[in-house]
Amino acid sequence: MRPPKGDIFAPEFPPGLPWINSEPQTLRLCSGHPFLIEFWDFCRANSIRTLPYIRGWHERYGPDGLAVIGVHSAGFDPSADPENVRAAVRRLRIEHPVVVDVDHVIWRTYENLGWPARYLFNGEAALHHYHYGEGGYDETELAIQELLGVQRPLLQPVRPEDAPGALLEAQTDDVPGPYTGTYEAGGVWAVLEGRGTATAFGRRITVRHPGVYELISHPESTRGVVDLRLGAGVRCVAVCFTPGLAGPGVQGRAQARRRARRAG
Repeated sequence: MRPPKGDIFAPEFPPGLPWINSEPQTLRLCSGHPFLIEFWDFCRANSIRTLPYIRGWHERYGPDGLAVIGVHSAGFDPSADPENVRAAVRRLRIEHPVVVDVDHVIWRTYENLGWPARYLFNGEAALHHYHYGEGGYDETELAIQELLGVQRPLLQPVRPEDAPGALLEAQTDDVPGPYTGTYEAGGVWAVLEGRGTATAFGRRITVRHPGVYELISHPESTRGVVDLRLGAGVRCVAVCFTPGLAGPGVQGRAQARRRARRAG
């Protein structure tokens, strides 16, 4: 989305926070170049699902002058430890700078609303575009290209539900874990820590580090029952759900409405 006015400027990064992959960044270092700030958490399924696009934009547009900075703000206890964040950044092959937002200092400064959230600023550090949650990837990439003055094919959707115009069903809200019960979603994830194994949906999951583990993925939004069983040495912090494509009936009704609007 475009900001409601053009004089919203990026706050300076507070001193004294841990940085990964770089020396501490300042707006002075970013001056003259567009920069993208992404609030994320390695224990949030939505952040993990957004990561391929953030990583892709860093690789594609870094040579053109775009700076990508991840702000890691923990939403769960396991992701509050800076050393766990460092390990996750290595494991997830993240190469752009990441600042560990200890005590949510940057979060409060930005008055951020959730995970993930991205803010694109121009070379004068004025907000140019922002987006909350998953999706909107084409819109963000086009805004990046606009600031850089480049044109090229956009990144392809990683998943069918990422495609522009995809119709999604609302998913079940995240719940504290361990959780066993009904849900409706496109995917089920669990925030796990410790070392050992867990089983869910007939799958055995090996837990070697704290993080969010995908338990099952459906081709479209599905109703089901979570039956998560934890082995010795494994703790479940939460069970999370991600959106799925609407079923054929809903898709068909939406297409009929679009055809009717065009005909009218």
